[in-house]
Amino acid sequence: MRLNASEYCVKYAHMDTCRLFSGSTQAQITIRQHHETFVALAFAPILRYYGYMILLLKFGLKIYAVIYAILKLFPAKDKVVFLSRQGNSPGLDFQLLEKEIRRSHPGYDTVMLCRKIEGGIPGAIGYCFHMIRQCWHLATAKVAILDSYCILASCLKHKPCLLIVQIWHSVGTMKKNGYSVLDQPEGSSSKVAHAMHMHENYDYIFASADAYKPYLAEAFNQPVSRVITKALPRIELLKDASYKKAKREEIFSVYPELTNGKKNLVYCPTFRKGEDPALFDEALRDLVNAIDKDKYNIIIKVHPLAAPASDIPGALTDRKFSTFEMLFAGDLVVSDYSCIVYEAAVLNLPIYFYAYDFDTYVTTRGMYIDYKKEMPVHPCKSAQELAQQLEKPYDFASLFSFRDKYVDPANHDETASIVSFIFEHLK
Repeated sequence: MRLNASEYCVKYAHMDTCRLFSGSTQAQITIRQHHETFVALAFAPILRYYGYMILLLKFGLKIYAVIYAILKLFPAKDKVVFLSRQGNSPGLDFQLLEKEIRRSHPGYDTVMLCRKIEGGIPGAIGYCFHMIRQCWHLATAKVAILDSYCILASCLKHKPCLLIVQIWHSVGTMKKNGYSVLDQPEGSSSKVAHAMHMHENYDYIFASADAYKPYLAEAFNQPVSRVITKALPRIELLKDASYKKAKREEIFSVYPELTNGKKNLVYCPTFRKGEDPALFDEALRDLVNAIDKDKYNIIIKVHPLAAPASDIPGALTDRKFSTFEMLFAGDLVVSDYSCIVYEAAVLNLPIYFYAYDFDTYVTTRGMYIDYKKEMPVHPCKSAQELAQQLEKPYDFASLFSFRDKYVDPANHDETASIVSFIFEHLK
């Protein structure tokens, strides 16, 4: 008789009990055989799904390759194309780079192709048509600047004259990503990654400091020699006193209650793929309840990919500004594993770490750095511990050491430096 996975599980559930009462080798072999059969039955549909998906992906890429081969017959122009899946409009880094290119190289055209893959099947179909536009501009440009993985930039065979630069969207990293977490809970399937040529075809990759370079190289499966120390353009804004003043005034005009004389504490946790919302909500409420609200205004700024946070009495849940922008209103920052801490460090803001799920998170996601040793202050597992830590003098020397290690202080004129490098390395 043939059993499906659920029937098999029920029929042989008693085998685990058998092992408890029998130490015989035969019993253990029988249990192992039944377990292996159950796993094969349970995961067979998933394996078939991935097999079909990979075949479909490869077929789709062949269609784009044919379209691209035709479009490459057109001559390359003095053009820079920006490609991103981070949002549906250009981010700060792209905006700053485009402005500098237009200033320093007015003969070059710039094209922004920014679109997220969202909205289910209709959104995916729409993105497929968007990729045809990407084909045209990649075929006729001399430079492509990316801030995220771009399918066609990595999968297609390009003209020798096309320079592809990956600036990445993160100032630094502590969480493992890309090739470092293939087949892990928060990573991609290795079969899909290889079928999609993930992070291939880059001529240069930019990192904010030498300490960051080996992590990016591992994440992108690229040699360290291809990673160049160049900080992102938005670092300039963090060091611009006039920009900081204007942004604070803008935020305070929307939230005048933040000017009540208390310190503004910005809580900006990382995105946790597949996290139980109830667990985060409980941790969030614990934090708000533990903080002394006579001393602090609590501002909650969740990751843009995360589910919206609940409105909690005693805290301001912001939905109008980006996390980057909200840093300028802050007097201190509480985070966990988010890369926003590197930007907060450039602003010289005291950083605290509320790592309520440290053991689970490190096991499932993995870290490039020794988290407990590298952070400027000791990470806290409980909100009460964090509240006590806030009352102690802050170790700014450790903060500055952390900042200078991961955002090279030798960086200056970041936007102009990147544009100059790109045009000095045109093919």
